[in-house]
Amino acid sequence: MARPTYRRMMLKLSGEALAGPDGTGINPDVIRNLAGQVRELQELGVEIAIVNGGGNIFRGVAASAKGMDRASADYMGMMATVINALALQDALEKEGLQTRVLSAIAMQEIAEPYIRRRAMRHLEKGRVVIFAAGTGNPYFTTDMAACLRAMEIHADVICKATKVDGVYSADPVRDPSARLYRTLTYDRVLADDLKVMDSTAVALCKENNLPIIVFNMNVDGNMKRVAIGEDVGTLIGREG
Repeated sequence: MARPTYRRMMLKLSGEALAGPDGTGINPDVIRNLAGQVRELQELGVEIAIVNGGGNIFRGVAASAKGMDRASADYMGMMATVINALALQDALEKEGLQTRVLSAIAMQEIAEPYIRRRAMRHLEKGRVVIFAAGTGNPYFTTDMAACLRAMEIHADVICKATKVDGVYSADPVRDPSARLYRTLTYDRVLADDLKVMDSTAVALCKENNLPIIVFNMNVDGNMKRVAIGEDVGTLIGREG
């Protein structure tokens, strides 16, 4: 069996990725496939943490742009991430994995409160930890939550699962000539505004030298390939 390159991985999922071709809601086939790939990671001995977005259900920024109070809209977006986290938990447990949902906003009937040391103990015991409700604060994205939690739990890498093969020079759907980058530096991502994650999250990863891998979650086995260090997607770090 191949040995993993990364001992502890932070998996960042967008809400839109969970919707699949439907565009909104939670696609059962997508979430089932995702759970199967996470099971493969755990079989390798990788400790897995997940931060998911909520854009498939509600986007706070979009609602704010239409006149809703930004803080209220962001809190609604955080609730959407909790719905996705519970759906992920259900799919993962159907794969035989032990999971814990830790929420940055107290809702003790359905999730544990986020406590850093508790999260680390869960990971050490082989449980998949799903961080819900972002950072618990408005004006912060789930990208920022993923970077922050990754730093707190001493993750080795952030793996951003997308619907494309990595980071391109332009939108590959609209521009067939768009070039796929295999490696990038944090500075290049920030200077060219490549929209990998929000700029604050990328800057935080740069400050703490935390690598980011962007890959296509819809290709079977990709998550395992990332874990064992194969050349999949785009690697973002200090050298590129």
